[in-house]
Amino acid sequence: MADLFNSSEWLVDRHVEAGHGARTALLCGDATLSYQDLLDLMRVAAGGLRRLGVRPEERVMMILRDGPELAVAILAAMRVGAVALPVNPLLPPRDLVAIARDARARWAIVSGDASALITALTEGAPDLTALVRVGPSEVGPLWSEVLAADGDGSADATSAESPCFWLCTSGTTGRPKLAMHRHADIRTTCDGYAREVLDVQPSDRHLSVAPMFHAYGFGNSLTFPLAAGAEAVLEPTRPPSPALVAALMERHRPTRFFAVPTFYAALVAADIPDDTFASLRQAISAGEALPAELFHRFRERFGVAILDGIGSTEMTHIFISNRDGRAVPGASGSPVGGYALRILDDDGVAVAPDTPGQLWVSGAAAATGYWCRSEETRRTFVGDWVATGDLYSVDADGIYRHLGRRDDMLKVGGEWVSPTEVESVLLGHESVAEAAVVGAIAEDGLVRTVAFAVPRPGMRFDVEDVLARCRTELAGYKRPRRLIVVETLPKTATGKVLRADLRREATRVLTDAG
Repeated sequence: MADLFNSSEWLVDRHVEAGHGARTALLCGDATLSYQDLLDLMRVAAGGLRRLGVRPEERVMMILRDGPELAVAILAAMRVGAVALPVNPLLPPRDLVAIARDARARWAIVSGDASALITALTEGAPDLTALVRVGPSEVGPLWSEVLAADGDGSADATSAESPCFWLCTSGTTGRPKLAMHRHADIRTTCDGYAREVLDVQPSDRHLSVAPMFHAYGFGNSLTFPLAAGAEAVLEPTRPPSPALVAALMERHRPTRFFAVPTFYAALVAADIPDDTFASLRQAISAGEALPAELFHRFRERFGVAILDGIGSTEMTHIFISNRDGRAVPGASGSPVGGYALRILDDDGVAVAPDTPGQLWVSGAAAATGYWCRSEETRRTFVGDWVATGDLYSVDADGIYRHLGRRDDMLKVGGEWVSPTEVESVLLGHESVAEAAVVGAIAEDGLVRTVAFAVPRPGMRFDVEDVLARCRTELAGYKRPRRLIVVETLPKTATGKVLRADLRREATRVLTDAG
């Protein structure tokens, strides 16, 4: 029989048992929860879920913004052996109903004032047994009633291999997939990346722009700080503004900050104090490749070097990262301990150093597969290896460089073009705050490279001057054939650029021009 292991006990109970119950665990607005407070709430919530009828391995969907309620709900579901399924609360009701139906969720915890969502779930998700409302609501069951119910709050007899949590893939180009994770995956990432790269200590305080329903934010705001007995600042506002982040930094003085490249670009362009990030031990970036120019701009203005890395929903969190004092601008860094990497060509043969290829990763934190997606599971999870869908190269020093998503690569005039490379050149112009490059079909049926650029506030933006830089820095076939100036780039709730939207706009512009 497998050894007993429950993530909720490992994350919370052991700190209280070691005499550290008075330490702060979570801060949100004016609310502060100690580890003892968190344990008490988690126990009564687990008991309340059992009283409702939640059983091991049933899916409990959480449609909440970041805050203590979401953290407690996730931990309580894990505690009773159920599967915690946090999802993006900003998705339209139609999409959330589709996820609930796909997961065959039996329970959902939602904001009490989300009347349209509640109606949609009630009518469209027949497997749901109950919708638990958080906050004001005229109908129940209510989250306050769950917390007030008498019940067994002990941890279920799960093992490291037991189902624990599912996370949605981004789903920016189609229906989201549900990556299935075990209790072991939490401990693996905390003992790996969080310990080796971040060196999280009880004295640390985390602030994450990435939300908790996302794999990146799940570790940043929940599992990493709790595993170390540290603190997390939770902010429900989505998306937060640079001004709000500056206010949170001033109020809470976090030691570690997590964001995505597009948000770092917004911070550099924002009217906030240059000492905003003075309290940080580390700033971390993931979600997309961090351009070298943005690394330099942030460090020059705020005095902090960003540690870029790459992770995925399938691998739970980051598996390649830069390190303190050894950050390489424009690169993802080197493998985190416990992960093996290989870069293969289209025939599955390892490529030579500095040669582009498809990145595969192997590690103990890999998901067991996608729920009810057998064909996609077999394509992505091959033996011990996971296909990331990213194109990479590695140099002789073992430094990995991201070249873009395989689906985002452009073939122009018979030659491959990396959007990441072109975007880095655009960002090298002092007047460009953000950039994105896509391929679009022109009227003649050929692919053209189209760039979108967001000007830096207060600076004169000259399209021809920016294109002149591209002519100087890029080979002819890599240069954008059109530069479109926009106020903002379309993004997902986690800050990734919606390239499909940009491709449609680029195609429209090229067609109209033709």
